[in-house]
Amino acid sequence: MRILTTVAVLGLVLGTPASGAEGWQQEIASGLGKQGTDMPGGVYRVGLPRTDLDVTLDGVAIKPALALGSWLAFKPMGNEIMVMGDLVLTQEEINPVLARLEQGGVEITALHNHLLRSSPATMYMHVHGHGAPAKLAATLREALNASKTPFGAETAGLSPQAAEEASTTPAPNLDTAALDQALGRKGKMNGGVYQVTVSRAEAVKDGGMEVSAAMGSATAINIQPTGPGKAAATGDFVLAADEVNPVIKALQASGIEVTAVHNHMLNDEPRLFFMHFWANDDTAKVAKGLRAALDQVKTAKD
Repeated sequence: MRILTTVAVLGLVLGTPASGAEGWQQEIASGLGKQGTDMPGGVYRVGLPRTDLDVTLDGVAIKPALALGSWLAFKPMGNEIMVMGDLVLTQEEINPVLARLEQGGVEITALHNHLLRSSPATMYMHVHGHGAPAKLAATLREALNASKTPFGAETAGLSPQAAEEASTTPAPNLDTAALDQALGRKGKMNGGVYQVTVSRAEAVKDGGMEVSAAMGSATAINIQPTGPGKAAATGDFVLAADEVNPVIKALQASGIEVTAVHNHMLNDEPRLFFMHFWANDDTAKVAKGLRAALDQVKTAKD
């Protein structure tokens, strides 16, 4: 059977920890050595932020939730489990990880940059596979062991209440209510970053299987405060072909840099393009520019 793929949202769609997980979820968590989260649409998603990397871009220290969030999303597919994901890797890690994934039957569907000028440079490997949950988890864990991807809890040592507050409390210098109003959508805090997810109007499929927002089919906007009244923003717009250049024009008009335009999937229906962006500017100006770009996209109604 053919293997599928996806993205990014970078930047993350928030869900609830999987308690009382089903058997296949427990096999995945055990094989990976990391618990996942129950997401809408029956998706079990495991976040693997690259907290080990100290990446800077234009003087901004990139938080993992802004642009360094590896993730793997699992969903039942008949008698098997399907996985899609996006792995954040350094240049030296790419081929060791790639070789182990291919040996284990997990396909590489894209390999590219999301950012420009970052130090150290990071690359993003999109993957898709299917099979027995234990085998998939073992292959993915073995492949990621060829990198320095951490598998520990990001909030190790914190009480449950402190961990929740660290994840959801708005960062200083970031008016989330004003962002909601400017973007016309509500977001959520995650690791000091404000994240907004915007689904497309039409259903997205890859090889006939529906690809939900939790599996990478939605526009992702991540905003990190960088000072009073200032913020860095990155993520990706998920676009049909006729939306690509109108969105480029809208972003450029607001001084938002387009950093990449490419595919994340191999057999997507409709054919989609993922446009990554970067800005570090006045927060209101950035939000206005992102809203102008969103207005060029066929998005789902709230």
